[in-house]
Amino acid sequence: MNIIIGAGIVLLFVIVISIRQINEYQRGVKFRLGRYAGMMSPGWRLVIPIFESMQKVDIRVKAVDVPDQEAITKDNISTQINAVIYYKVADASKAVIEVEDYRWAVSQLAQTTMRNVVGELELDELLADREAASARIKQIVDQLTDPWGIKVENVELKDVVLPEDMKRVIGKQAEAERERRSVVIKAQGEVEAANNLSKAAQTLNASPGSLHLRTLNTLNDLSSDQSNTVIFAIPLEVLRAFEAIGDMGKRG
Repeated sequence: MNIIIGAGIVLLFVIVISIRQINEYQRGVKFRLGRYAGMMSPGWRLVIPIFESMQKVDIRVKAVDVPDQEAITKDNISTQINAVIYYKVADASKAVIEVEDYRWAVSQLAQTTMRNVVGELELDELLADREAASARIKQIVDQLTDPWGIKVENVELKDVVLPEDMKRVIGKQAEAERERRSVVIKAQGEVEAANNLSKAAQTLNASPGSLHLRTLNTLNDLSSDQSNTVIFAIPLEVLRAFEAIGDMGKRG
């Protein structure tokens, strides 16, 4: 009887120490005598000591800050870039069996890929379209980590740091571009003003009385302010009319 009780106690003890809890955001990779024995879903699971072992894998999305990398663009300009890569474990068994440390491996792969992608782009392309560079990095890293059971969700380039002399050059270039645009806009305004004046002159010339009406309207506007001194220019047609009247008087 005592033997049965002792065996029961030992069996209960073995069961208790064999219980492993797997949380909802985890998966268990089970090994039996060193061989892969299958995946273990969330809940309480039995792992027999000595004969079996289990490694938990977190399958949540991870955000990894890729440290600053020195990279040279296609047009031979040195830059410093950093990024954030978002990925998750899609196949826990591959993440354990196919690669020793998938976290370190993904980080190293992202660093080398960033340098390679920047080397394929000119500086203007990199600064103007970071999204395209990020998409290219994501595509490469996702493809290369697929055998490890890793799914890359997104890659975001955070900063592109340029040397100080290059910043000054870009600043001068931007200033020159703004001045060029200012000159072009001013010239376009002068051309439009000249065209409008030409059209107005043609309109006034087509109607003989329009110029006199415009002159009278201008005089009316000036008369509202008593402090104005107005020099009235008599139209040539009026002077000729007075001249004709004078000639008729002399003949009479």
